[in-house]
Amino acid sequence: MPLWDTIRNIFKIEELKDRILYTIGILMVYRLGSYITMPGVDASLLAQSPGNASSLLGLFDLFVGGAFTRAGVFALGIMPYITASIIIQLMGAVVPYFQKLQREGEEGRRKISNITRYGTIGITAVQAIGFSINLMATSPEAIVVNSTLFVATAVIVLTAGTAFVMWLGERITDRGIGNGISLIIMIGIIAALPTQVINEVQTSANLIIFLIELAILAVVIAASVLLTQGMRRVPVQYAKRVVGRKQYGGTTQYLPLKINAAGVMPIIFAQSIMFIPSTIGTFFPDNETVQFLTAWSADFTGLTYSLVFFVICVFFTYFYTAIAINPREMADTMKRQGGFIPGVRPGKATVEFIDNILTKITFPGSLFLSFIAILPAIVAQFGVTPGFALFFGGTSLLIIVGVALDTLQQIESHLMMRHYDGFMKSGKIRGRRRM
Repeated sequence: MPLWDTIRNIFKIEELKDRILYTIGILMVYRLGSYITMPGVDASLLAQSPGNASSLLGLFDLFVGGAFTRAGVFALGIMPYITASIIIQLMGAVVPYFQKLQREGEEGRRKISNITRYGTIGITAVQAIGFSINLMATSPEAIVVNSTLFVATAVIVLTAGTAFVMWLGERITDRGIGNGISLIIMIGIIAALPTQVINEVQTSANLIIFLIELAILAVVIAASVLLTQGMRRVPVQYAKRVVGRKQYGGTTQYLPLKINAAGVMPIIFAQSIMFIPSTIGTFFPDNETVQFLTAWSADFTGLTYSLVFFVICVFFTYFYTAIAINPREMADTMKRQGGFIPGVRPGKATVEFIDNILTKITFPGSLFLSFIAILPAIVAQFGVTPGFALFFGGTSLLIIVGVALDTLQQIESHLMMRHYDGFMKSGKIRGRRRM
């Protein structure tokens, strides 16, 4: 079979084989570390505690593969790094210093990377304090040391743990295959899948219903792939230039504008905002007014929750697309390189043309992305267990699909460079086009 032939070809290429095995080894180290409990915590007593997973903290636990509820040394995982990266990216849109660094090429990227690392350490230290205080409040019987000592220890251990996870991710990016940070997040999400599948099988009325659920999940995954890979290609013509006896330019290339340029970030932002009311409610459990105002956010399957979540996702899709893609910068780059869009004047007209296309293609993309975001709530209404329903959409599904496609494309590139057939007959993963 072609698929098995492709897998065999992967292990015929020594460099690619070493990269894949190195990546697997690093991910195994990460998963092992997530089961190592922090000093000062009794793991057996913690396992018996109900904890608190109905707030923003539950979102963290999804990304770190359950290490949060286990109070592991990797309890905060790579999320502080993601937070720092988002902050730096947002500052790049409004702060001149970061805009300057973004234009400095490799040297600027190196400085931004260092700033992100320092920011990660600071964010982790702050989150570690909050984590230790929350753990003492929700599971006081599991803490076997003095509270002050526990907070100090938690800050040191969790900060070191996140720094180590960040280092593991960078090692995968440099010496492994795929984006290390993304793979670490994905492996944490997938870690919960076997347990949720077993729970779903045990609670399903019969095997036929479970198979129907798997079929629907396959369709949703296929639709998510289309959303991730879909793009509008805008033709760009480059003027001819004659240098000596050689002719340059005169060719037509394409400017790829993705339907979902924002990726999974709108759902992450929206989900974080949606968890804020329930998080506030946990700090005022005896206040009836607060509990009444935050009651709608406690059930992610509720109609009110889904409608608000849908609208916020649409808003953040436009918001993040505006930050991630700069039509003016695209137009200026084309103008410097002697390129132009046929029928459109260079300069302001090109900026308006690109911005108009982005607005049009982002609208259906935002609606589909928002539908994927609330799909877990929809399928939960039909009897699917909440844990398994999360894999029908939302952050978890889009992260898994996006990271898997990116990793497969890198493997595909290695195969094509060695003149081996790829995963597809054409030698390209669907969605990758020659520019």
